[in-house]
Amino acid sequence: MFLRLTTALTALAVAAPAIAEEINIYSYREPALLQPLTDAFTAETGINVNVAFLNKGMIERLQAEGKRSPADLIFTVDISRLAAAVNAGLTQPVTSDVLTTNVPDIYHDPDGHWWGLTTRARIVYASKDRVADGEVTTYEDLADPKWKGRICTRSGTHAYTIGLVSAMIEHHGAEETKTWLEGVKSNLARKPQGNDRAQVKAIWSGECDISLGNTYYMGKMLSDSEQQEWANSVNVLFPTFEDAGTHVNVSGVAMTKSAPNPENALKMMEFLSSPMAQEIYAEANFEYPIAPGSEAVDLVKSWGSFDADSVNLMTVAGHRATALKLVEEVDFDG
Repeated sequence: MFLRLTTALTALAVAAPAIAEEINIYSYREPALLQPLTDAFTAETGINVNVAFLNKGMIERLQAEGKRSPADLIFTVDISRLAAAVNAGLTQPVTSDVLTTNVPDIYHDPDGHWWGLTTRARIVYASKDRVADGEVTTYEDLADPKWKGRICTRSGTHAYTIGLVSAMIEHHGAEETKTWLEGVKSNLARKPQGNDRAQVKAIWSGECDISLGNTYYMGKMLSDSEQQEWANSVNVLFPTFEDAGTHVNVSGVAMTKSAPNPENALKMMEFLSSPMAQEIYAEANFEYPIAPGSEAVDLVKSWGSFDADSVNLMTVAGHRATALKLVEEVDFDG
């Protein structure tokens, strides 16, 4: 069967009861990234998949639709967005032996409200010419004065930065994290700006020597003829927290509280958690699959290996409000 993509599902909210053999998805990720998976799922089960791409306002839309929402599943990236949906009361817990087997404990909500599919590491991009091997080993080291005027990063209030700061709070507490933030700020080469790729471009152009970024951006840059030169100017380094692992974030799926097709939605969640499906999903965005026995593609593996931080990501998300407060207190973006 063929995938039926749609860019808007609003009309379904007020239409007749849902067709039995279908699933409706609200996705933060572009449908093209999902299509190989949804095609495979439809071919295997006969269940049609409708995808609405929502790059912003997903929570607000679900709240406005309430019980009439056509959405069965939400796909999003970053633990802060997954936790926000849970905290807004928009999801329901899911219990499944298949999911429990395929998704490690640190990558799903302890109460079953969301389940991870792939991960990305928050790493350091380092100039091949100006940063020696072994110079960057920990996140804590980024506050060392040796990096003064040498660091670029995106906004301190961005979800990716808040996630790292939240993890720092979990390991060191708020007071020590505030001191660390002040140290990192004092080492910045410029005011925080741009996305992760913009930081690598700044390294390439000589504005700074290291930057924070997600691993998958290396794959995206290498796939872009204009940006390949930026990517080839840096090494990918996997710092850790002192006495812990490398900070990772997650893409995940959750079943909505009012899912009109819950049985089909659960089938989709279990399908997505399989090693085969995770490898397809991870390859599409240069990420790491998390199911036991699954492997990243060769390009991603070529960047190096790492041990992920073992703290459950929902625990990390619990520090988000404090992290944002600390970023504002030190005027990180100022």
